Amino acid sequence: MGQEISVSYQAVKSKVYRLIDSLVEDAKTEGDVQESVKRWWRHIHPADRPIARKHLLSVLSKSNATLEAISGGLTDLQDFEIHQVRADNLTRLHTMPTEPSVQRMKASM
Repeated sequence: MGQEISVSYQAVKSKVYRLIDSLVEDAKTEGDVQESVKRWWRHIHPADRPIARKHLLSVLSKSNATLEAISGGLTDLQDFEIHQVRADNLTRLHTMPTEPSVQRMKASM
């Protein structure tokens, strides 16, 4: 591994937001985004992966909560009709019960 990858919270958040933006702008497909994340993960030094994982899951959890808040707010508008999205088209986040004191999220790819 010749390349140093920052795993700071800000660096991870920036990576996630760039990937989200590329998907929103149709610059990448879901498959492209998944491959990008896998490639990024392979570049992270194994000793840095626990903190990278912590930051990544935190960013994904907060991003998911933000999208849910936006969607929830739209349902309150009288002139905004929301069509149900098939659940199998949504990225699934699962809680991981291994640490009872902290609710952790696991993104399925």
